[in-house]
This record gives sequence, structure tokens and C-alpha cells, in this order.
Amino acid sequence: MAQRAVPVDPHMRPSDAFSWYMERDPLLRSTVVAVGMLDRTPDREQLRAALDRASYLVPGMRHIVRIPPLRLATPRWTVTDEVDLDWHLRWISAGPPGGIAEVLAIARSRATTAFDPARPLWEMVVVDGLANGGAAFVLKFHHAITDGIGGMRLALELFDLDRAGNGPRPVPFHAPAEHLDTPRLAWEAVTHGAGELLSAARAMPGFALRTAAQTSMHPRAVAEGLANATRSVVKFVEPFRTTMSPVMRERQLGRSLDVLEVPTEALARAGGAADAKLNDAFIGAVTGGLRIYHERHGARINQLRVTMPISLRTDADAPGGNRLTLARFPLPAGLPDPAERMRAIRKVTLSWRAEPSLGMTQAIATGLNLLPTSVVGGMLKHVDFLASNVPGFPMRVYLAGARLDRYYPFGPTIGSAVNVTLLSYVDTCYVGINSDTGAIPDPAEFAACLGEGFSEVLAVGGEGAKVTLPLHDPPPPARRPKARTPRAKA
Repeated sequence: MAQRAVPVDPHMRPSDAFSWYMERDPLLRSTVVAVGMLDRTPDREQLRAALDRASYLVPGMRHIVRIPPLRLATPRWTVTDEVDLDWHLRWISAGPPGGIAEVLAIARSRATTAFDPARPLWEMVVVDGLANGGAAFVLKFHHAITDGIGGMRLALELFDLDRAGNGPRPVPFHAPAEHLDTPRLAWEAVTHGAGELLSAARAMPGFALRTAAQTSMHPRAVAEGLANATRSVVKFVEPFRTTMSPVMRERQLGRSLDVLEVPTEALARAGGAADAKLNDAFIGAVTGGLRIYHERHGARINQLRVTMPISLRTDADAPGGNRLTLARFPLPAGLPDPAERMRAIRKVTLSWRAEPSLGMTQAIATGLNLLPTSVVGGMLKHVDFLASNVPGFPMRVYLAGARLDRYYPFGPTIGSAVNVTLLSYVDTCYVGINSDTGAIPDPAEFAACLGEGFSEVLAVGGEGAKVTLPLHDPPPPARRPKARTPRAKA
């Protein structure tokens, strides 16, 4: 029996719409890029066929975005029959010397280019002509299509478990193309938008009542539940007037991509040695690198503000769409002891995962979508950094006959100075660094500082584990440049 395509909710969830509306400000674009290094050039026809089939299975790959009149509802996913695979899948040759630097230059170009709203929000570029017969791919998609965890699930539709692959597979049943005129789009928006606003209006008191019902229906319990929910929402959307960093303040359109690699087992062992987890070790390494970077620019820090994705995804959720919320909060970054830093970070992140407002993400997003982009953008541009940990494949995978050797993720900065994303693959954690060159004009120096931060954390778990910086190996020597004068204006 042929496989059926995953059904798609016609209208974006409010949180997905939030990322789409932010596209009006180029600094807030939610473009996700993944770079895979391959041992050979993938087979053209096999890859094209795999993408064609995956496009019917992956929500969003055969949909375009339609904005209802007067924004009466969230944007609508509309099935299109105009999917030109030869436009979405492109082949180019790398310039000499054909290394990872040339691939990342191509990825940087793709990451900073806006999507064509008349087409589905994804692209893939295959880069051949690399040294030693290797190749690479640059996969680009909008965050509104899916989050990182969903993206890895979707990747299973594209990758094989061996070089031979599964051979030709039938294209699944799928929804026919939709041709919506403006009156129908408006009518759908009115009915859907009214339901969304009603749900948002009920969310907070409904949440308080559910919380109280778990204990008692005493009026005092209801009042306390509502008060706690209100405080949590206020904390969640609190505006900030400036960055906590005295150095990484400016925001510009320029971006720099860099990478580093860390043994997965060693990073997990370091976290365990500090009574923490791998994610705490990752965040502890990033904050350690940020501390070192600030010290080399003549600044000392106690805390930095992070935007951290918190996954709300369950096994029952479809792979498409986002099932996460973005929480903004200060993290201890000035602690020189890496074990103490990991424990402190774990305490803070666990407390945020327990916030009542996480259960009201869609209602909050509905309210934020009513605000001007400039207002919401001001909140996001005063975040110092963004960090995300995406579980990847524990086994080796192949793309159209080519073995995937390394897999680097690059999340969007969304107004912050830098996004550091970790993706585990086989036995290595691949870390992608996407930095705003206005905030970080010396990206090689910054990558070296992050490498030192990871080395600090790995040492907690024992000797022997090393950090690899493919673009700067061996890493640049430690130096203390002349301090940059902190800029007062964000």
C-alpha cells in the first residue's frame, strides 16, 4: 500500500506565524541551514527522486504561504503544483582549494538570502569538486516548516542506512493543489482567526483552573493558579532595553559561519562529572567561551541573556511545524570553574522548563503577533546569544550513495549576537557558529575562544578529549588584543 503524505494544518500555529512575520526585519529572519560533508558526489537522479518523494511526505515542502487579508488569521499553508525541483535542487562546483571554508562560504550566502515567498520555503545546493573527491550539500529551510528535532525526523525520509539505498519507491498519495481566491481566503481567515483569539483568551484562566483542579477547586487555589500563570507570562515576555554584554552590542546584516567538533562521549562524561547532563556541558562550554572572549576585549561579565529553544514535541506530533518555545533568560557566564558553571546552568534551565507559561506558548504568540515587528524586534535584539542542542543520528547515513561524514547545523541569530547550535552524529558533536559580524567582528578569535570554553569543560571529565576547529586547526594562539570600548547604543 502506498504511503500517505503527512496531513498539514492549513493555518500556521501562532508560534510559526511569529517567525514568519519577523521576516519583515532582515535581522530577525528564521533561516535554518545544515551543511553535510560527503565522501563522494551523490547520484543526481537518485537524489532528485529522493527529494521528489520526500517533498510529498514532508509538511511544507509543497506548500506556499498565503497571507489572509488584513491578517485576519495566521498565514495559510497552500498546496501548490508549481514545485520546480530543478530550482530547489542546484549543483555547483567549489572553488580551489575545495575545502570546508569554500563550502561554508556558499552556506553563508544561502543563509543570508531571503526566501522567495512564491515558492516552498526550502532549497538544497550540492557542492562537488572538493578535495579528495568529496562533496557537500547545503540544505536551507525556514523555521516555520519545522524545528530542529522535527527536521531530523524529516531527514530520515531523505537519508539511507547504506550506500545502496532502498531503490525506487512510489510517490505517496497527497493532497491536490489548492487555488484559493481572495474571498475564500478571507472567509477561512475570519472563522479560523476567531477561534484562535477565543482559544488565546481562554488559555490563561483555563490553565489556572486546570492547575487548581489537580489539587482542589477552592477559590484560593484558583486565584493562586491564575496569579502564578500571570507572573510567568509577564516574565516570559518581559522587554529588555539593552544587552547584558558590554561588547556584543551592535547588530548588522553581516554573518560569519564557523564550526568546531567535540567527542560526544567526552562531553557527556564532563556533564556527568559535574552532576549535570550533556546539554548543561554544551551550554557551560559556550558561556565559558563567551567569558574568555569578553575578557580578551577588556570586559568582565557575570551573566549573559540567552534565547534557548525548549522543545514541547511529543512522539505523537507530526514531524512538520514547530513544537518548541523560545525562552529568554539570564545565564551565569562569569563563573571561572566549569563544573560550578554547569551546575548553576542546570539549576536555571530546569527552573525555566517548569514555568507555567510554557503551556501557553500559542496564546502568547497570538498576542505578540498583534504587535508591530519593531516592538518585538527590540525585545529580540537585546538577547546576547542563542544556543540549541539537536539530537542527531547515532548511526552512519548516506545520501544518494554518498556517505555523510560530518553534519554541521546553523540556526538563525534572530536578533542575537550569535547562534551556537550543536548536532550529534555518530560519536561526534558538530557545532555550528552563526555570528553577527556587527556584534562579533573577529569571528576567528571568537571561534578560538569557544574552543577554549569546550576544552575547559572537557577537562572536567578527564584528560585526553580534544576540540577540533576545522577552519583554524591548530587554533590561533591565545592573545589579548587591545580592549574594545563598549558601545552605549544597542
